[in-house]
Amino acid sequence: MANNLISTSTAATTFIVVLLSLLLAGKSQTFSTSLRRTAMPRGKQNLTHLHFFYHNVVGGPNATAIRVAEAPITNTSATGFGAVIMVDNLLTVGPEPNSTRVGRAQGMYASADLNNMSFMMVHNYVFDEERYNGSTLSILGRNPLNSPVREFPVIGGSGVFRFARGYAKARTYFLNATNRDAIVEYNIYVLHY
Repeated sequence: MANNLISTSTAATTFIVVLLSLLLAGKSQTFSTSLRRTAMPRGKQNLTHLHFFYHNVVGGPNATAIRVAEAPITNTSATGFGAVIMVDNLLTVGPEPNSTRVGRAQGMYASADLNNMSFMMVHNYVFDEERYNGSTLSILGRNPLNSPVREFPVIGGSGVFRFARGYAKARTYFLNATNRDAIVEYNIYVLHY
């Protein structure tokens, strides 16, 4: 009978140890936590309108838009399909390159349409103008170049533009038909806290 009690006691202890091990092992480090809406920034959202010019310099020794990849058909495709261009383009208040600088557009665009001149845009607008210094807006969208006005979604931001959402409208202000340098006028409307 004593052996049965020891066996039962040992089995119960083993069961508890195994159960605790499973419970502890099943409790992993969490990487996310649900928060109440009250954890959001206080105050109402702001709607900000930004207006600036984007300088895409493709040619010459001071190029700010460089092709970094291409597909086997890129050079024979009517749309340059598959070309990937990295950019670090100047953003200014006016269309002249020497007008007041407000930041840089950093990211890439890629020819993503076999039949029409259209780029996939992935850009971060990094602002260094005093009020927005260090803040960014992120754009991801389709840029059909033959449209007089193109619209892209603002998908996020940082700094002043945390929790940003909105849209950007782009209009070609100047295009050099020979080397494809361009100046593009942007109007961005963004909601943020």
